[in-house]
Amino acid sequence: MGLGNPGSRYECNRHNAGFKIIELVAATNVVSSFKKIAATVEVSSFYMNSLKITLAKPLTFMNLSGQAVRFLMDFYKILPEKIYVFHDDIDLQLGRVKIKNGGGSGGHNGIKSIDALIGNNYWRVRMGIGRPPENFSVSSYVLGDFSEDEENVLQDVFYKISENISLLFSDCKKLESILFPPKLQQ
Repeated sequence: MGLGNPGSRYECNRHNAGFKIIELVAATNVVSSFKKIAATVEVSSFYMNSLKITLAKPLTFMNLSGQAVRFLMDFYKILPEKIYVFHDDIDLQLGRVKIKNGGGSGGHNGIKSIDALIGNNYWRVRMGIGRPPENFSVSSYVLGDFSEDEENVLQDVFYKISENISLLFSDCKKLESILFPPKLQQ
């Protein structure tokens, strides 16, 4: 599940980082177009080895993302620990990615919504968008568009995730090290 807000108005917003990565994974893996399967979500699926991967984007707005995740859990009869949610995170520097199971929402309303409807035992792929400048509201920042420089940094990260997506299901720490090598962590 890639989190974001539906509609062209929000397409380039920082809050739509989850949509952007899901769309790139779909394009990289020659996935058919996304299809609406309910009022709350659209999906596209492909096979990686023998594993069926379903990519999803909520059609709800960010603050109601949990409705889409809950629908997918019920529709596909999957457990929360088989769900991976890609989302923006202002507490991580631009381009930094952290992957973990469980945890708090960090104030992210999409994550709060998911936690409220399915608990917090699912995987989070937190994609850093950096903090807003001083005296700039968080909501204006996340609903603002990426600058060209920010977009360039994230495109590189998104391509690395897409090219190595199989590691997400087998070795998250290896995927993190590909995305953010230790020599860059200083």
